[in-house]
Amino acid sequence: MRHVVVVGAGVFGVWAAHHLRASGARVTLVDAYGPASPRASSGDQSRILRCGYGGDEIYTRFARRSLEQWLSAARLPSERPIWYPCGVLWLAAAGDPYTAATRRTLEREEYPLDVIDADGLRARYPHLLAADLPDALLEPDGGVLMARRAVRALAAALVRAGSPLIRGRILTPAPGPIRSLRLADDREIAGDAFLFACGAWLPSVFPELLAGKIRPTRQTVVYFGTPAGDDRFSCAHTPAWIDFPAGIYGVPEIEAGGVKVGIDEHGPPIDPDNDDRIPDAAAIVKAREWLGRRFPDLSAAPVVGTRVCQYENTSTGDFLIDRHPDHDNVWIVGGGSGHGFKHGPAVGEHVANLVLTGAETNPRFALAGKSVQAQRAVF
Repeated sequence: MRHVVVVGAGVFGVWAAHHLRASGARVTLVDAYGPASPRASSGDQSRILRCGYGGDEIYTRFARRSLEQWLSAARLPSERPIWYPCGVLWLAAAGDPYTAATRRTLEREEYPLDVIDADGLRARYPHLLAADLPDALLEPDGGVLMARRAVRALAAALVRAGSPLIRGRILTPAPGPIRSLRLADDREIAGDAFLFACGAWLPSVFPELLAGKIRPTRQTVVYFGTPAGDDRFSCAHTPAWIDFPAGIYGVPEIEAGGVKVGIDEHGPPIDPDNDDRIPDAAAIVKAREWLGRRFPDLSAAPVVGTRVCQYENTSTGDFLIDRHPDHDNVWIVGGGSGHGFKHGPAVGEHVANLVLTGAETNPRFALAGKSVQAQRAVF
């Protein structure tokens, strides 16, 4: 039985481990801080699952495949749900070509989609003001994943199934054939193959290979309290949303946690080990301004929570899923670029196939296509 060591217990790592085990491999998971820690990109409360990606059919299909597997994972033992099927609303200016491409792709893929004009939007969601964005698309099968809870549930399922979970920091492998990884405390973990899915830490593990090609950035999300006795902003009456022109996404109130507002623009660089997770005031101001414009009844809402996590961006926003050029038995998976969480199951399935069969990755995910020049193309 082939033994694969998976470094990183975030969403890509735990799903890769799940698919490797399902294919007959023995798996050991290693993470410096534990599954979905507060330092990790998978560590926030919630993530949106939508299938609309402009004309990028590869990501639409990945998301749809992932949705099937997330629904299966939702049956894992957990204190509370990991999936809220509230729908996802895409808001766009009239004639926006990306939105038109999204509609064409989803319709061609026969994915459920509601096209809503300004009057229809107002009728469905009277508490949302978006008359200036008349080209709205609603994915009724989309929704919200409880990210931290989901990753920890998947990691716990792997441990119950017999896969060790080791807390430790992996040192950069030495040149030449790899038969084991050394930890910072001098422990060694032997294996037949090694998969690095350590997100924002990838550039520090492979600095010569990935410095500048994976760029961790600091991202702030803000949770705003809703009025007492008012459930209009809950997931029963409000979908998750992407306000494309504003670069703002958000999640309705779930489990009495407040309405989440996130800024989808690359923030300043972040050191995932050592930087504080204290939000900057400017991000809170920007989130509040947006909230007051779109949900005026929340214009005076108090901030009830904040979160600083990170994107780990490739130059275009495409994932990095490829073999290490200097090691035949080492694979790298990362570059979630702010949209990767939803794709965890499909990414894990794809990389498990590469590791176990030696197949070639999709050119979109290849290391050769990754640059140090930021030219974001995937949203």
